[in-house]
Amino acid sequence: MAADVFDELLRRRNAGQPCVLATVVRTAGSTPRKQAARMLVDGSGEVVGTIGGGRIEKEVTDACVALLQQGAAARPQLLRYHLTHELGMCCGGEMEVFCEPMVPEPPLVILGAGHVARALVPLARSIGFAPIVVDEATNEGVEFATYERFPEAVERVDSYDLRDWRFPLDDRTYVVIVTRDHALDQQLLETLIGRDLAYLGLIGSRRKIEFFQQRLVHKGFDETLFARIHAPIGLAIGAQTPEEIAVAIGAELIQVRAARRERKT
Repeated sequence: MAADVFDELLRRRNAGQPCVLATVVRTAGSTPRKQAARMLVDGSGEVVGTIGGGRIEKEVTDACVALLQQGAAARPQLLRYHLTHELGMCCGGEMEVFCEPMVPEPPLVILGAGHVARALVPLARSIGFAPIVVDEATNEGVEFATYERFPEAVERVDSYDLRDWRFPLDDRTYVVIVTRDHALDQQLLETLIGRDLAYLGLIGSRRKIEFFQQRLVHKGFDETLFARIHAPIGLAIGAQTPEEIAVAIGAELIQVRAARRERKT
């Protein structure tokens, strides 16, 4: 049973799915399960494993679901129950259950594997993001999104075709567009601007950004969508080198993430 719980925990973590690990840490008297019994609970209340069933499991499951509703602000909780006095169970004992939210780091999709990406990936890992590097090989077959160049990335993808991407593009996903080609930047922006992302950043000068917006208007895109773009990307700190630009982007990612957490509390 424990193996099933940990296997499922690993699967959900790799898939970016939040859940709560509930572990019995103390018992006294007669209880349905003893210390080290575990179960995993997701946001819908689905359970893998068991801490004993009945009212105790229902109470803990509800508490776990409520934890997950707090998102990244969720903190571990220690729950204490007297099974008879509080829950009306016949066992008569006491149980303490430690509920630990497992909220995966938000994915940071970096489109382009150039100098900025190389500086940004290790920084992103250190500030709590899960970087995914996307790039395509050149016509000569030279690959850039490789393990050797990006050992800290959680995933490396050699295609800009969204149909080849196995990661989510939802309101937990942060995306930065930093490719080597302006036409590709424009194409990716047009593909992603309509999605409800946590963050969409585009590298480039103000002139480039204005030109891109004019093209979007000409193609019939709603101008209100422009508010979704962080462009020029990063906080305005006078960054010039790839390393400085990565710091500016990282700072903006932290700022956006903090604002999102604040709105959810």
